Amino acid sequence: MRDYPVVHWREAEEEKSARWNSEKNLPPPKRIQVIDDRMTADTAYRLACEGTALLWRGDFQNARQLLQALARRLDKKWTERENQKPTLSPTETFHLHRQAQSQRARTLGQLLIPFNADHSIPLRRAPDVRSACLEAYGPRTEDYIASLRELQGLIGAYEWRKKGMEIPALQARIHPHYGVFAPIRSEYVELIAAAPLPGLVATQSVAFDIGTGTGVLAAVLARRGIQRIIATDQDLRALDCARENLTRLSFADQVEVVQADLFPEGQAALIVCNPPWIPARPSSPLEHAIFDPDSRMLRGFLHGLKCHLTPGGEGWLILSDFAEHLGLRTRAELLEMIDAAGLKVLGHADIKPHHPRVSDTSDPLHAARHAELTTLWRLTIR
Repeated sequence: MRDYPVVHWREAEEEKSARWNSEKNLPPPKRIQVIDDRMTADTAYRLACEGTALLWRGDFQNARQLLQALARRLDKKWTERENQKPTLSPTETFHLHRQAQSQRARTLGQLLIPFNADHSIPLRRAPDVRSACLEAYGPRTEDYIASLRELQGLIGAYEWRKKGMEIPALQARIHPHYGVFAPIRSEYVELIAAAPLPGLVATQSVAFDIGTGTGVLAAVLARRGIQRIIATDQDLRALDCARENLTRLSFADQVEVVQADLFPEGQAALIVCNPPWIPARPSSPLEHAIFDPDSRMLRGFLHGLKCHLTPGGEGWLILSDFAEHLGLRTRAELLEMIDAAGLKVLGHADIKPHHPRVSDTSDPLHAARHAELTTLWRLTIR
């Protein structure tokens, strides 16, 4: 069972305490000040920047407005710094952007709200978030406090799970769970749907989907007629999410979902993987789907293909070149990894990402996003 730390503060001349909850694994606050609707945004901003957590006791909707005011002040400060700094390399810009994102998240995460043990919020005009919190946090037996910003993300994920995301390649919807990376950037799904299947699949119709997440790629392979698919992931939430999606899509008989570090036992004619595409350290659990320190998952997939590919089979690596445009990894380094794993490239297909941030010129990383391509690399044993 997860151990939830206890946080302490003083309120109305009394010592108070509650459990601390953070799905982002943030440490419990060391200083907590109780505030309400009388607190000005400027004062709250100063306290939050100094590292003081602010436990809200006023109207819930006013807390939302305060959070927006804090965000505006942070964004203004970042814009002013951007305008003053000298021209930087893409790599320097990336690292400064990550630093600013981390500082922003840390500061906005200082605004806290109380929860009862049944996940209800004891504040005026508070929404009923019990179902959303139960899904993400599970049952609780004690009151707790958590970040308002985290709650907003949790509510958004809950609504997303209910309505799902339309995936054209499936002609159906995928329902991401809280904490499981959603296939927002669906261009990689289109690559899997369009690539010619290896000839070996006609006689040995077995495929592996490594790091399945929501199960979307396993579902596409099943829809393309592959008879047996093993989809793996390490994360329990992802495993539950994939199983639910594949059952809903009537692919449960074709796809087995198993917990594994990369590969399951055995070999397959086709092995697919969409690893994190940026070789940098994640700052939250969800970011593990984007950031891969030292390209560990990428290297693990490439080196594992030699043992798990059926002779004559193919490994499909789906990888954005975003890191190349940021100066974090070169194309030559990627090709050297492929070669060092005893593999060769049979061919590749590119597609231009079409998510909204591609056209956002205010994004500090816009130049790299605008140039980005997502590639499906068809690999086989040399």
